[in-house]
Amino acid sequence: MPIKMYNLIFLILFVAFVSSCNSDKTPEEMDELWSKANTTGEIIKRSGTVFNPAINKEKAMKDARTRLQTGGGLFGKKPGFKMFEKNNSDVATVGMPINPYLWKGSLDTINFMSLSSADPFGGIIITDWYINKSEDNKRCKLNIFIRGVELKTDNLKVSSFCQEYQDNKWINLPNDDLSNTQLENAILNKAKKLKLSQG
Repeated sequence: MPIKMYNLIFLILFVAFVSSCNSDKTPEEMDELWSKANTTGEIIKRSGTVFNPAINKEKAMKDARTRLQTGGGLFGKKPGFKMFEKNNSDVATVGMPINPYLWKGSLDTINFMSLSSADPFGGIIITDWYINKSEDNKRCKLNIFIRGVELKTDNLKVSSFCQEYQDNKWINLPNDDLSNTQLENAILNKAKKLKLSQG
C-alpha cells in the first residue's frame, strides 16, 4: 500500500476516533473541560478579574493569574476562606508566609486605590497612581511591604511616592514620613480589629 494512502487512512481513522470521543460527552462534561482550558479568554473568565480585557488585556491577564494562583482572588473565591481559621499561630492556613491580618488590613485601608500588583506570598502591594479630585495636580502611589507572620509594627512598611504637575511635567515631591507612619498605624488598627473580630 502506498505511503500516501496509508497516511490518508490513518487520518480518517484518527478523526473518527476523536469525533466519537467527543460525541458521547454530556454538556456538563464539556463545560468541565472548558472550565479547565488554558486559553486566555477562559483564564480571564474564571478568575473573576475586575479588569476589562478589551481595554487592557495584559493587565487583565496578570490580575487573572494572580487571582487563580491565590485561590480565585486575593483572598479566594469566598473572602476569608480558610485564612482566618483559628490555629496556634497567626500563619494563614493557605501557607502565606506573612500575617494575614496585616495583608487584609492593608487592602481594606487602601481600597479606594487601584492596584498595580499584589503578591500575598511575597507580602508586596503596589498601587497605581491615585489622584484626589480636590487636588488634580497631585498624584501619589504606595508600596506596602509585609514581612513575618506576627501582627506587629516591625512587620509593616509603607512607602509613598507623590508628584505634583508643574510646567507640563510631573515633579517628585519630598518623602512624607509622617503620612507613611499614619498610614501604617491605620493598617495596624484595621488588622487588630480584624483579628479581634475573628475571636
